[in-house]
Amino acid sequence: MLFKVFSRARRAACLGAWALASAGAAAQTWEPTQPVELVVPAGTGGGADQMARFIQKAVADHKLMAQPLNVVNKSGDSGVEGLLYMKAARGDPHKLIITLSNLFTAPLAAGTPFSWRDITPVQLLALDQFVLWVPADSPHTSGKALLDALRAGPPGRFKLGGTGSKQEDQIISVLLETAGATRLNYVPLKGGGDVARALAAREVDMTVNNPIEAEKLWREGAVRPLCVFDGKPLAERAKITATQAWADLPTCMSQGIPVQYLMMRGIFTSPNATPAQVAYYNGVLDRVRALPEWQAFMARGAFNATVKKGQPFVDWLDKADSFHRLLMREAKFKAPAAPAATAATAATPATPRR
Repeated sequence: MLFKVFSRARRAACLGAWALASAGAAAQTWEPTQPVELVVPAGTGGGADQMARFIQKAVADHKLMAQPLNVVNKSGDSGVEGLLYMKAARGDPHKLIITLSNLFTAPLAAGTPFSWRDITPVQLLALDQFVLWVPADSPHTSGKALLDALRAGPPGRFKLGGTGSKQEDQIISVLLETAGATRLNYVPLKGGGDVARALAAREVDMTVNNPIEAEKLWREGAVRPLCVFDGKPLAERAKITATQAWADLPTCMSQGIPVQYLMMRGIFTSPNATPAQVAYYNGVLDRVRALPEWQAFMARGAFNATVKKGQPFVDWLDKADSFHRLLMREAKFKAPAAPAATAATAATPATPRR
């Protein structure tokens, strides 16, 4: 009898433990119950837009999500529109954003109350290079030749087309101005696709596009890369043109242009997302990165395939935020802080508008 009572007790305990474990597992799993938006805080055709649409197609082609993934461009105010849209999506895990470094720069330039900490980091997918480009028929055939021309010409003579104002492209233009001891005529455009097209149409004299944004036009013979803004040459040796690969480009530093800069390509989700929701999206992105076509996309765009998740990603973001605050301050692109309210003003209630 004692044995039977003990057996029943043990069986009940086991069943209870199984029920608790099952409940815990259920609490740790999550998947979308409606279509998911992937926001691009930039225009169409640029590097972020191309990567977002690649991910969208990979997810659909390989059925990596039960719900559709829809790309939405929100490029207003140099991307601030998209960032604030995500910040306002608290409690909605069906929204993602693909971030570039305007995550740090655009709010500082606009004086917008936004920080990367206002949304939830998911995964750093890659770092993107910047390349100095000219039209294919430009008389400047090297970074050094272009730098010499900048120094010899009158200030404002050369037009540099870039994405947005007071963000990455214009930061690099300021660094180029310093190297050339001159002033460039910066032309802000909506996105990297527009920038590449403006260069091919000779509406500007140079750009600092990412590789993926101008690769097609280089292949077609409309534009020419001069150098890469990195401390070492690119690794990709597959030929883009009949004679050149990404690996054939010299560094801009070797051409006398002391500038290095890489841009982030990362995915975030809405504020206060749960660990289960972040884990779900990480799982999807991991499966995307395992695809052969992702590897081909990385090679075609000469990406630095740096991947970070969890605390390493958070630590990286902290450092990148501090670095961009310094860059924005040095370039004088940071908006002045709003004046603090005086004690008398703070104590006086505002008169309602009628």
